[in-house]
Amino acid sequence: MAKNESSGPKVAKTASAVLRDPGASKTAKSLAGSALSQTHTTKQSSATTASTASKALNDGRSSGSTKSLAGSVLTQKPKK
Repeated sequence: MAKNESSGPKVAKTASAVLRDPGASKTAKSLAGSALSQTHTTKQSSATTASTASKALNDGRSSGSTKSLAGSVLTQKPKK
């Protein structure tokens, strides 16, 4: 089975900024929390979080930081 990656310092910094931003969307904050909780761990994203991340990546209205966090969350989904 392949090894999962953990969130790096750049993703953690982005996640922290999103969580402190009162104007950030609920989706962005959810992804930020997931990405931040996976910093320096091998914790995996849940199927629900991975689905949210996928939808955020496909939504043209998502901000760059939301898409960055979504990408990080998707790299941490369970490997098959």
